Amino acid sequence: MQVTALRKGENVGLSTAAVVLAVSVHGLAADVSALLLGADGRVRSDDDLVFYNHPAQDGVSVAGSVVTADLLRVPAGVDRLVVVVSADPLQPGAVFTRAPHLSIAQAGSPARSFTAPDFTSGETVVVLAELYRRGGEWKIRAVGQGYASGLAGLATDYGVDVEAELDVAPAPRPAPARSHPVLAGPAVGLSKVERLAPALLSPARHANKALVDQRIANRRAAVYLILDHDLHMEELYDSFAVQAFAERVLALSATLDDDGTVPVVFSSGQEPFLEEIRLDNYRGRIGQLHTQVDWGWGNVAEAMRRAVGHYQESGAVDPAFIVTQVGDEPWDKAEVRSLLQNTAPLGVFWLFVGFGRGKLAFYKNLNASTSATFTNVAFYDASKNPGSVPDERFYAGLVDAFAAWLRH
Repeated sequence: MQVTALRKGENVGLSTAAVVLAVSVHGLAADVSALLLGADGRVRSDDDLVFYNHPAQDGVSVAGSVVTADLLRVPAGVDRLVVVVSADPLQPGAVFTRAPHLSIAQAGSPARSFTAPDFTSGETVVVLAELYRRGGEWKIRAVGQGYASGLAGLATDYGVDVEAELDVAPAPRPAPARSHPVLAGPAVGLSKVERLAPALLSPARHANKALVDQRIANRRAAVYLILDHDLHMEELYDSFAVQAFAERVLALSATLDDDGTVPVVFSSGQEPFLEEIRLDNYRGRIGQLHTQVDWGWGNVAEAMRRAVGHYQESGAVDPAFIVTQVGDEPWDKAEVRSLLQNTAPLGVFWLFVGFGRGKLAFYKNLNASTSATFTNVAFYDASKNPGSVPDERFYAGLVDAFAAWLRH
């Protein structure tokens, strides 16, 4: 029988027949579970966590390593179903290295499978796939996103009362790698990461290493994050790619600005939505916030103004490092250029990070002409899937131009 292999991020349509999702894991004991989520991305109640101690709920059941979803029985209030595999918490220090394999079977449809890229950052839980409603029909997306927070941490992100539901402790975090020494400058930030967000400790160490390599380990900056919220970004929000990107920026912030908070501006419409992501609330935060924002049309200039206004009102004396994720061209290029020029004297550095499927020639060419050079601007192409870029290379791309600007 021919089996169609799905790529990470790929989605396909489903019929209304029952879907059987079988998980196989190599190298460690693991538990399989499912989460039933409403349109807000959270469970309706604690019963929506389906696992070995609560094996069935509203047409969804878990038996060993198999999740079965009878789509005709799933209530209308359930917008999506997330399939999760987590390292057995009774195996201290167990983490995923080889990615779990998922087989997808549905009567009358071709057999499909999905294997995510292997993991390298101490992941203890993996979101393998999600079934979701779109236009009155069901679809399935291959996700393959790993986290180091364990099933308990992930369940909390989706609104489950873990103490009441999980009769297990979250998987212990393995000892952090010590491949690079921690310098005195950012030690407070890394200490706070280890205490409040241990899952971010490894990327924070890589961010610290990038700062050390650029000789700015003892410098401080107010880190901001602007996220493209155009409709063409919907799949990247749904697949947790934007969440993962925001987590990496937060880890960088902890080494530059020790308050553990990054103001986040969603670039959408005339009134950009501003909130924050912190070390103590980051898990699932982007998914929770972006559902409160309408899809926009490339109005990045308004989001830039909002970030600069917040920076000026804060009274910060350190420079601002504004990481601006862009997925396509801006609609008012002259306005963006004007903002870049006018903010140069304010101590604001703009890093445009491109990922998505749009054309980004405007951002790539901002400094291409010697007659229109912006000293406080750089562009970093993070590819269509920034999660696949190793931490060391990702943070080098994020800080190299900023470091040169600081030293100028």
